[in-house]
Amino acid sequence: MTKDRIDRRFAALKAENRAGFVSYVMAGDPDAATALAILKGLPAAGADLIELGFPFSDPMAEGPTIQRASQRALAQKMTLNGTLDLVRAFREGDQDTPLILMGYLNPLVNKGFEAFAHDAAQAGVDGLIVVDCPPEEADPLADALEAAGISLIRLAAPTTDDARLPAVVRRTSGFLYYVSVAGVTGVKSADAGDVAPAVARLRAASGLPVAVGFGIRTPAQAAAVARVADAAVVGSALVDEIESAAKVNENVTEKVLLKASELAKAVRSARLELA
Repeated sequence: MTKDRIDRRFAALKAENRAGFVSYVMAGDPDAATALAILKGLPAAGADLIELGFPFSDPMAEGPTIQRASQRALAQKMTLNGTLDLVRAFREGDQDTPLILMGYLNPLVNKGFEAFAHDAAQAGVDGLIVVDCPPEEADPLADALEAAGISLIRLAAPTTDDARLPAVVRRTSGFLYYVSVAGVTGVKSADAGDVAPAVARLRAASGLPVAVGFGIRTPAQAAAVARVADAAVVGSALVDEIESAAKVNENVTEKVLLKASELAKAVRSARLELA
C-alpha cells in the first residue's frame, strides 16, 4: 500500500476543504512501550498523518527539544530496526493513517538503502524524509524507495530560490515539506503571511500538496498555517509534553494526546472560520 495512503489522505483532505494535522514524535521516546502507545493514540486524537523520527546522535536540523528526545531514545537502545518494529506494531491496528519516517542519512547508509526500503515497506512505512541528503546525491536512495513504493519527501526552505527549486522537487512524491523558518526545529515561529506565497510557489513547482513545519507550536499558529497550507506539522510542542510529563511522573501518553487533540481541533476548524 505504502505511498498510496499519503495520496488518498491528501485527496480526502482536499475534498473536505481542510488542511491536515501532521504530528511528529520520536521513536523510543521516552521508551519503546510509551512511544507505541502514543503512536496508536495519535489518529484518534486527530492526527491525519504521522511523522516518526528515528534517533541519531547528531541531529543537525533539530533544536534542543528534539535533540534531547533523540538522546533519550538512544539511551533506551532505540535503533532504526527498532523504529520499524514500532511501525509494524502500529500497523497491526491501523492500516489507514499515513506514516512517514524522518531522520538522517547515516543510519540508512549503515543498513543499506535496498534493505531499508524493503524492510520499511514490509513494516508499513509510506514515506521518508531525510534531512541531510541533498537532491544531487539522492538518486541511489530514491531508486530503492521507488522500487519499494515509498515516497521520498523533500524539504524546501525560505532560502530555496528558483534556481534550486527544480532539483528539490525532482523525484519527490506524496507531499513537499516546507521549512517555514531559517534555522532548527522548535525555536522560531512561522509567519502565515510569509508562508502563503511560499506554499503557492511550491505547489505550482511540484504539483504536490505542501505541508508546513518547523515553526508551529500553538493551536493559533497551527490554525493560521492551516488556512494557507495543505497540512500543518507540529513536533517540538508534542515532544515537550513528553519531556515535561516524564520529569514529574505524569501520564506521558495522556498529556501528549491531549496536546495533539488541541492542535488537531485548531487545524480542522481553521478554514471554517473563513466560511
